[in-house]
Amino acid sequence: MTDLEYMDRAERLLNQIERDCDRLNDQADVDIDNQRAGGMVTLLFPDGGQIVVNLQKPLHEVWLAARAGGLHFRYADGCWRDTKTGENFYACLSRAASAQAGRALQFGDREVKS
Repeated sequence: MTDLEYMDRAERLLNQIERDCDRLNDQADVDIDNQRAGGMVTLLFPDGGQIVVNLQKPLHEVWLAARAGGLHFRYADGCWRDTKTGENFYACLSRAASAQAGRALQFGDREVKS
């Protein structure tokens, strides 16, 4: 993957996370504040907890940091996959956000494949 392809796919991922936060706040009556700073999105929860998703450009990876720990993702087979387990990024984010919010939350339900 070229640097340009990585940035295009990674930016689409961060944009999807922001759209999903807006959708969840509207539809599921949760209060997730998302803050974007360059290649990083921070999800802030009412209890003070947070999830951080940031780009690791030199490695062509996306990292997710949550209470349960940190995960690294690379783009493969049409989506971002955990480098250890192969699990889809949105499944991992949904699980981490659900644990943080204390209720089931779904991210990436309208993911755009490339």
